[in-house]
Amino acid sequence: MTETGRSVLDEAWGRIPQSRETQVDQGSFTQTRIERVIHLIAGCGSLVLGAQAFTAALGSSGEAAGWHVPLTAAIFVPLAAMIVACLVGRLTRVFAGIFAVVFVVTLCAWPVATAAGPTPAPTEDPWIFYLVNVATVASVVAFPLVLQIVWTVATPILYGVVRLLQVQADGAFVVTIALDVSFALILGSVLLTLGWMYRSIASNVDQARAAAVASYASAAATAATENERVAVAALMHDSVLGALLAAERASTPRERTLAVSMAREALTRLANAEKDPLEGSDEPVPASRLADEIESAADEMGVQVRVSRQLEEGTPRVPGRVARALVLAALQAVANAVQHADAQGLAVQLTGSASPGGVAVRVRDSGAGFDVSAIAPDRLGIRGSIHARLAAVGGHSEIESHSGGTTVTLEWESGDRW
Repeated sequence: MTETGRSVLDEAWGRIPQSRETQVDQGSFTQTRIERVIHLIAGCGSLVLGAQAFTAALGSSGEAAGWHVPLTAAIFVPLAAMIVACLVGRLTRVFAGIFAVVFVVTLCAWPVATAAGPTPAPTEDPWIFYLVNVATVASVVAFPLVLQIVWTVATPILYGVVRLLQVQADGAFVVTIALDVSFALILGSVLLTLGWMYRSIASNVDQARAAAVASYASAAATAATENERVAVAALMHDSVLGALLAAERASTPRERTLAVSMAREALTRLANAEKDPLEGSDEPVPASRLADEIESAADEMGVQVRVSRQLEEGTPRVPGRVARALVLAALQAVANAVQHADAQGLAVQLTGSASPGGVAVRVRDSGAGFDVSAIAPDRLGIRGSIHARLAAVGGHSEIESHSGGTTVTLEWESGDRW
């Protein structure tokens, strides 16, 4: 990607609201937010179930002597770390993965830990049962999809096997254990499905967002290239070709003065081509300044012209680039009138209205006129320096020409583009 393309793409991403989570990777805005929501929900849910399990563990007497404290510490220390990580948003996957693995290991040790303990009642669930789905949630947070499925299915089944081993496959416990396993499987499957669904939706949204931003960047780059092409074409005609043609056709002192002024202007604009965008800044200027600049620039070209002004009160200020485009297009029309109509009846008028807000510049001459429809495609004086220049800033241009003279109308309305 070129520097221009990269800068346009960065500008496009900059139009999207950013947060701490999305500043790292611009292409994962929604995924990052969804992950954060999943972690918060997992942390809050684990806190509730963990508190319930911890309360049950405090009054538990099912483990053999010497096993209760180690089992409790092995389960609740990683669980507390996972809950804090989920709520804070740091190292969440690490601590969730640790708890998921530790829970399975502890569950495998449960038959040994309870082998010498008292016989449990069929209706009484051990405190470790409350954390089966917490382990499922931990796998959703920490592991890829395949391991999530394995943990969601295997953990409840492992719990059922462990419970049957603990009670030595006593038939009085089978129904209760089957219900517990079924409940854990159903709840775990729901949690797994919700996590997968929301992550998939977030991924699709981010892909659509990235495609939209890339499309915007491509369109912006194309528009910038086209604007640059128009500007270069206008520069070549206005400053270079115009000066060369004026010098070739100069036969009177007035025409020679015009050719010298156009050559000086060409050299100046060519020297400043890389640091001057040719259209000026966007700082709004009073409409009356257009008339001042047209008069001043025409005088430098050796053409004495006074711009008549009809500006209503409330005429809007004109953005700098629009003003520059209007002035340059008007100067091109003046130069055309001098070259092709010998400035006969040359007059320039600036009008401004408050409603609808806008300005218009009209350049008239009383020369022989020409056929507008017969302009060759390679003639840039009108197409590039007038029509395209005004279109590039959201303006309109119209040329009327007949045997009694030519009128060039340049218009801009405040609601067109700015």
